[in-house]
Amino acid sequence: MDANALIANLADTARKAARTLTSASAADRKSAVIAIADEIERAADEIVAANEDDLRRARAENMHPQLIDRLSLNKERITGVANGARQVADLPSPLGITLRESTMENGLHLEQRTVPFGVVGMVYEARPNVTVDAAVILLMSGNAALLRGSSSAASSNEVLVKVMRRALAGTRISPDVIQLVPSEDRESVRALLHARGKVDLVIPRGSASLIRMVVDESTVPTIETGAGVCHVYVDEFADFGKAIPILINSKTHRPSVCNAAETLLVHEKIASSFLPVALQALADAGVVLHCDRASQAIADSINISATLASEENWNTEYGILEMNVGVVSSVDEAADHIAQYGTNHTEAIVTDSQEVANRFIALSDCAAVMVNASTRFTDGEQMGFGAEIGISNQKLHARGPMGLEAMTTTTWIVTGNGQIRS
Repeated sequence: MDANALIANLADTARKAARTLTSASAADRKSAVIAIADEIERAADEIVAANEDDLRRARAENMHPQLIDRLSLNKERITGVANGARQVADLPSPLGITLRESTMENGLHLEQRTVPFGVVGMVYEARPNVTVDAAVILLMSGNAALLRGSSSAASSNEVLVKVMRRALAGTRISPDVIQLVPSEDRESVRALLHARGKVDLVIPRGSASLIRMVVDESTVPTIETGAGVCHVYVDEFADFGKAIPILINSKTHRPSVCNAAETLLVHEKIASSFLPVALQALADAGVVLHCDRASQAIADSINISATLASEENWNTEYGILEMNVGVVSSVDEAADHIAQYGTNHTEAIVTDSQEVANRFIALSDCAAVMVNASTRFTDGEQMGFGAEIGISNQKLHARGPMGLEAMTTTTWIVTGNGQIRS
């Protein structure tokens, strides 16, 4: 079977199975997600063994250690994945909600009600936890899932889908609402992106190059999740006791994720006092530094290794322990820099001035602004959405961490009593 026929068959099967979701009660969908969470924990040894196969291949191919970290599953992470699914199950159902309602002069009653998209394709890279996050969010929002992960996580994704389908077999929801798209053939991605009429929506999650490829090539509607060139701006009125932990957490907590900070901007009035502390803390954490001339002079004066930042550096989402450092003259200059190099994802300011914070917020065109907090909080679980299907930095429909509500659209229900249009 060629890739186009394969995707068409998977999509048709998933759409038929999705009737068991749309006709199910919210309690049925919740029970199905809880069953998935429980089965994932029971199958922890099975999942870890499959993940080890992926890790062996990754090490043999000299994958970067930070990317190996994204790929890795252990029992603690598996428990976290299961608990994330339970958090999703505990959220209110996003379906069947009346958004607006009115009665026209002719007696017609209008109601706009939330409904699922239908069949949603996910194209994503190495993180196998996305397989579960996406599946349970789509299930709870009434959508069938076509999951196309990367070949680097093939064994992990295969067993996770098997475990989830096994769990659904004991519920009122058809296991066929979750379909795994083979990852060994690159043509399967192209076929998924061109399955207009079979697939209702495609969501990419991963590197900037993956996202751009999906958005540029897809004939199926897409929600563009965000590449993350995120910044931390330390203002002249910043509390250093807050700024250093926020900076280090933003860069080093999970450097491979899209809400990790890639650039530090510091107000020139505090650069001479703040940067020696900040650069030393970053260096101690193993961060490779790329500085503008002002910050490099300070780095040189305290014997901290740094290179002069290039235009490419300012534009780069590293995903590893590397960071750019720049000195700016004002909050407006910081905002100008961010507007030029940022990706509309997450920007943070550290300041004790509410006036400056408000100015930064007003000038920031992004999905999330952090005031005196780490960029790492742009996250569905951290914001109370449970697991997230991705973080959108586009401006249509969904923006920021996408939970259940973002995976719904609407339908209009018009109820009459025999009216006809004249």
